[in-house]
Amino acid sequence: MVKDQEFLEKKASYCIGLAKKLGATESSVIVNNSVSETVNFRNKKLDESNRSDDLGISITTYIGKKKSSISSSNLLDDNLNILIEKCVETTKNTPEDEFNSLPDKDLLAKEVKDLNLYDDTYIENEKKIDYLNKLESAASNDKKIINTESSFNQNKSNFILANTEGFCAGYKTSSFTASSVTVAKDEKSMERDYEYSSKCFFKDLEDAEELGKKAADQTTRKLSPKKIGSKKIAIIFDKRIAKGILSTFASTISSSAISRGTSFLKDKVNQKIFSDSINVLDKPDILKGLGSRNFDREGVKTDTLKLVEQGVLKHYLIDTYNGKKLNLKSNGRYGGTSNLYFENGNISFKDLLNSKSKSLYITETIGHGSNIVTGDYSVGATGFLVEKGEFKYPINEITIAGNFKEMFQHITLANDLEFKYATNSPTMMIEGMVVAGK
Repeated sequence: MVKDQEFLEKKASYCIGLAKKLGATESSVIVNNSVSETVNFRNKKLDESNRSDDLGISITTYIGKKKSSISSSNLLDDNLNILIEKCVETTKNTPEDEFNSLPDKDLLAKEVKDLNLYDDTYIENEKKIDYLNKLESAASNDKKIINTESSFNQNKSNFILANTEGFCAGYKTSSFTASSVTVAKDEKSMERDYEYSSKCFFKDLEDAEELGKKAADQTTRKLSPKKIGSKKIAIIFDKRIAKGILSTFASTISSSAISRGTSFLKDKVNQKIFSDSINVLDKPDILKGLGSRNFDREGVKTDTLKLVEQGVLKHYLIDTYNGKKLNLKSNGRYGGTSNLYFENGNISFKDLLNSKSKSLYITETIGHGSNIVTGDYSVGATGFLVEKGEFKYPINEITIAGNFKEMFQHITLANDLEFKYATNSPTMMIEGMVVAGK
């Protein structure tokens, strides 16, 4: 089991007190413990089973506007004494930076709400193995499937964040994750795909047989792909790909990118960057949400932000350091977003497919082709040709390209949003993208 709050608080308080005694004017400490157990299968046989118990501490000390950090996995007092002394000495010899400081005290979280993020259920290895046996059996049912890999992971974590402003809080989280990767083969090609489920509570995890069947179906339908010529065409992004575009958007509005001037959305707050129908929210208080939290990694309270409202950019993701550079207060986004999502569109998935006589439905992208400085986007992709709302045949070996400045303006969202990840999107269509094929 993970260490309790009392143990973690005791270590954090010891470090804060010693840092002050050694000359630090301010300090902050994160103490965390994570226990993880994983079972892996390959081709319906047990491949590996392992357990890890990670205990760690990260200490940051300030002397005026000087700052340094140090971390360790050894929490014995003798080691902490050496660690903190070394950190303070390093801070003394570090150049000043006028933007170094702890968060403003009035921004720190005042309470820790119960967001239902911890399941104390313990899954024995026999039960993990039973789950994976069912998953692998379902994934291997089709004769075209020639290889399967699956895993089951349970993780329990606890942490405490404390600083010299009097903040000291933390909470437990848990996750249960199952995944299935399958390889299929026919006379024309060999294809690979996957499916996975991750939940805070074990009882919410997807059924093993259903998960395996989804992975197999998504793989076999990609067999015998065809090539298409280069053209401009509407692109429909599957939800698991569309969320990647939303993640890139989050990178472009991070205060670090904005303060460095390395984002094409610099100086775009209160300007229209999407079409009128687009709203983007970051909501940290969703019960059982995979990205839910009470405060960020600096202790700043996280409230819901409507980042984009009717196409207009309303906020950047601001932490203390870069916020001071921009003369803006932190909005609790040190470390990024919480539960980030596009609000549902006004059209059904079926109607979205039917909205164009011909389109490409993308199920996988290859490579990291997003340039947040210029907005250029170019990735390899595979998917399906869609004609009159019907999936005609799989396609591969294409490159899709565009620029986010134009892409954002031409997004249409379906009304099929699901909260399966920390970042979520409905099915997304973007018109006028360039496809390079054979």
